[in-house]
Amino acid sequence: MKPSQRLDLIPPYLFAELARKTAAKRAAGIDVISLGIGDPDRPTPALIVDAMQEAVTEPETHRYPSNRGRPDFRQAVSDFYMRRFDVELDPDTEVMPAIGAKECIFNLNLAFLDPGDAALSADPGYPVYTGGPLIAGGDPVLMPLLPEHGFTPDLSAISEADRARAKLMFFNYPNNPTGAVVRPGFFAEAVDFARTHEILAVHDNAYSETTYDGYRAPSFLATPGAKEVGVEVFSWSKGYNMTGWRCAAIVGNADAIAAYWKLKTNIDSGLFEAVQLAGIAALSPDADGDVKEMNALYTRRRDLVVDALRKIGVDVTPPKGTIYVWAPVPAGFDSAAAYCEHVLEEAAVVVSPGGAYGPNGEGFFRISLTTPDDRLLEAVERLGRLAG
Repeated sequence: MKPSQRLDLIPPYLFAELARKTAAKRAAGIDVISLGIGDPDRPTPALIVDAMQEAVTEPETHRYPSNRGRPDFRQAVSDFYMRRFDVELDPDTEVMPAIGAKECIFNLNLAFLDPGDAALSADPGYPVYTGGPLIAGGDPVLMPLLPEHGFTPDLSAISEADRARAKLMFFNYPNNPTGAVVRPGFFAEAVDFARTHEILAVHDNAYSETTYDGYRAPSFLATPGAKEVGVEVFSWSKGYNMTGWRCAAIVGNADAIAAYWKLKTNIDSGLFEAVQLAGIAALSPDADGDVKEMNALYTRRRDLVVDALRKIGVDVTPPKGTIYVWAPVPAGFDSAAAYCEHVLEEAAVVVSPGGAYGPNGEGFFRISLTTPDDRLLEAVERLGRLAG
């Protein structure tokens, strides 16, 4: 058999490769500590698990779900967006469940890109922003996220040719992998740019509930005019420790959501209704305490990592959001990949090379905070011993 040529366009998925290397080391009897993948180590809050356990006993959840989602799920998302972001959403036309943010972001490429079209993709960024367009037959056009611009793209630097063929624009704040929060004014710039060039703006809102030091992340849709030109993908994965549940929603522009729905009816059969009911429980005010507790835990871990890195001479800025620390590669290494390989071989610690998230990630590495405190402390002590 011969796979399709489209698979030759994309590199191996970063996190799959990290998992493979980690498994190989552990199989050889080496005590590897992985700080590579952002998968919360704490269980899903009991209130959400209890809702799921009850939901799976209800026969109504055992049948095919609707791709449009349960009315009570859509209403819960609408209510949450008003309570949390002061954003009004029509639950009938401006909210739809997704089987995780990854599925949603990828399928938007299929729904909006034809061959020769382009998606403007944050660089560094979540790999699906670039892999998705390639699989869909389009082209990713990279928007550099540079420290001097607060890790937000300079939209004025995008060429006229790329503006003309762009149909999508992907961005994400709080940002993976850099941990940056959106600079004031950027969302308004994105709205104006998308309106002028008839581009669908897609804000990947995966980390809005994971923030520190009093920072509260805004929704892109709170920006005047955003619903006219864009959608937001809200995920339960990180803020509610629900990575394996695959619960997300796309909200915003009704026409874009209708196009996404048309595609989805031919690809999958919707999000399991029991997961939708668990998602409703997560968005209730009763779950706010669990979110606050997790953010306190990540704050402690963030500070531990930042302090340890500074002690070995790494100039790192504490992030105000996400579950990651983005740090410059120490002097003496030709690339982030070389440093990460050195750390794996000499300290048995897995960290992610910044270049894996795009060319402008080169020179940085990412540490995930989703490791128990004692193992995280052991990992940073190993890094310290490497530095001498």
